Amino acid sequence: MNRLPASAADSPAKARLPEPCLWSARKIAAEIAAGRISAREVTAAYLARIEQIEPALGALVVSLADDASRQAAVADERQASGATLPPLHGVPVTIKECYDIAGVPTTIGLTTRVKEIATADALLVARLRAAGAIVLGKSNVPQLMIQHECDNPVYGRTSNPWNPERTPGGSTGGEGALLAAGGTALGLGSDLGGSIRIPCHFCGVHGIKPTSRRLSRRGSLRALRGMNAIQAQPGPLARSVGDLSLALRLLGEGPPHEIDPDCPPMMWREPSEVKIEKLRIAFWIDDGYFAVSPAVRRAVEESAAALEAAGCIVEAVQPREVRRAMELYFGLVSADGAADFGRWLEGGVIERRVARLVSLGGTSRWLRPISAWVMRRFGEPWLAELFSIAGPRSVDEYWQMIDETKSLRDRFLREVARFDAILCPAYALPAFPHGRGLDLMPAASYSFFINLLDVPAGVVAATRVRPGEELLPRTSSDTVEQAAHAAEEGSAGLPIGVQVVGQAWREDIVLRVMEFLETHFRSQPDYPELAPFAR
Repeated sequence: MNRLPASAADSPAKARLPEPCLWSARKIAAEIAAGRISAREVTAAYLARIEQIEPALGALVVSLADDASRQAAVADERQASGATLPPLHGVPVTIKECYDIAGVPTTIGLTTRVKEIATADALLVARLRAAGAIVLGKSNVPQLMIQHECDNPVYGRTSNPWNPERTPGGSTGGEGALLAAGGTALGLGSDLGGSIRIPCHFCGVHGIKPTSRRLSRRGSLRALRGMNAIQAQPGPLARSVGDLSLALRLLGEGPPHEIDPDCPPMMWREPSEVKIEKLRIAFWIDDGYFAVSPAVRRAVEESAAALEAAGCIVEAVQPREVRRAMELYFGLVSADGAADFGRWLEGGVIERRVARLVSLGGTSRWLRPISAWVMRRFGEPWLAELFSIAGPRSVDEYWQMIDETKSLRDRFLREVARFDAILCPAYALPAFPHGRGLDLMPAASYSFFINLLDVPAGVVAATRVRPGEELLPRTSSDTVEQAAHAAEEGSAGLPIGVQVVGQAWREDIVLRVMEFLETHFRSQPDYPELAPFAR
């Protein structure tokens, strides 16, 4: 095992990339199967790319280079023997650090876990290997996976390859950064509150959070043990939407003895069978909770216009209960008063923003109104609101929140039942500077809301911030508004994604819409291709 620290660098990279690092996962598998390149050559190209971008990027934190080279040699021997090749034969992949890989620790950024070595692969890692994938290593996460930026006392900080002064997002930020820099062909992440979708939006790549309970979480570490009111979901990230479709199908497949009782057996529908021109599409630009940047607005509007031009029935809608949804989301995830976070962190080094979150989460309910009043008096209304709605609850209060969440979910899904998919932002802003994730938690309302609904949602890379649309007038003294201004200022050139939301179990429609939008945006001059990052 090789732990890699993090810092940053920025210079043109695309010309320096080995050619396989520009290919989709499907093309890699096809080129190897056709004998035009070997699995060893592809693996060597990606390992060389990783050596070039690390440790400056800080994204690949556990290197399995030696094992990957051995597995690639085995793959070539298998091909030479004439054996049937699996669908991801020879494709290099990376895995979010929260998943077990035999022989290395799973820490989620906790210093107390660096010597706890996994004895077996997580179920989804095993399925990727069975499909022929070559595992290059594990990617970085924030401590306890509770922020939208990657930094922890074990492996350090991950930078965004589009601008190293900014975060790639979180908690699947290491995967987003590696894909954007050409360091992997396919990634495995997870999403409880935008943790796949926000890194995709920040890094200019694609990803999907499936319907809750479609994919197994067996062999992955969770920070909020026992909190099942909102379901974290595994999902793939890639530079091609077609790769997402292939990966999601393979991640859901397995022999009967590997079936996870937490995951109901659901039929897989191929996205290619969905006819775009027959779809009804809803969209919203602003959720009424946190205002979006001009580039985010433009990306959603252009997506809606492109789908309408293709024959879809497109209609603007407005979600009516996002503020209450945010109160329920933060109330549910903090109902134990950060007690489980405290157990995880006991005896170890605590990242400073995590320490602040745990301190705020553990504040007693009777102190919260007083503290919130003080925050408002000092010009921090956003923090005061979040502080008021979070914190420890009784069992009765927790159950009541779960019941209200179900009612809110049912009302909203009835309102949009006539639509096949919804377009909306994934996050209100482009990638923000390091250290602003806690202040900007409200800007993730567009992802939090969808997590509360348990439906599938993906983010498709769409465009980049154009000169002149990187600033909005945010003159408030509130720390959240100031952080939003800092995210917008100087953001020209940063990637912007569009979120596509579907009805439960209809990942096929989500992926088909994403594929259509990918094709549309790739024809535009400001589509976010591989990021300009190298030594």
